Amino acid sequence: MKFLDLFEAIKNRRSIRKYKQQNIEKDKIRKILEIARLSPSAMNRQPYGFIVVSENSTIKEISSACNQKWDAPVIIVVFGLPDQAWVRDDGEEYWKADAAIAISNMSLAAYALGLGTCWVAAFKDNEMKKIFHIPSNAVFFAMTPLGYPDEKKGPVKKRKPLEDLVHYDRW
Repeated sequence: MKFLDLFEAIKNRRSIRKYKQQNIEKDKIRKILEIARLSPSAMNRQPYGFIVVSENSTIKEISSACNQKWDAPVIIVVFGLPDQAWVRDDGEEYWKADAAIAISNMSLAAYALGLGTCWVAAFKDNEMKKIFHIPSNAVFFAMTPLGYPDEKKGPVKKRKPLEDLVHYDRW
């Protein structure tokens, strides 16, 4: 299997909202989850976890909790575990940053394996809790549908110029 250049993957990966109704090979799902597991986290605490959903009835419930229809064969739900996260001296909790890195790496791994994803953070938290019965110390963070794309997307949307984002030595 040929893997894409990292820069190519970051530059060309797009949010996919339409998926083929084609099963995803279990080894591909495992590779994506392994990449998420290997993602860096503050003090290596890994204060997150994943729920892999492939049951159509549960995907319909998730769609309802998101107010949008997801026809992907799989949805990976990412949750945080704030009580396991590293906390900076000023009280800043890093579980959100750690979970964001994991889902970002999942998206890149999926793209490299020919799959599409779409970062979804718009959902009704109470409905998600009813669907999954997560423990009280867990917090829903985001999710991504996962599947073979059934749409083609053009180049990445315009981004701010580097000069607008970068400062050297001081602001």
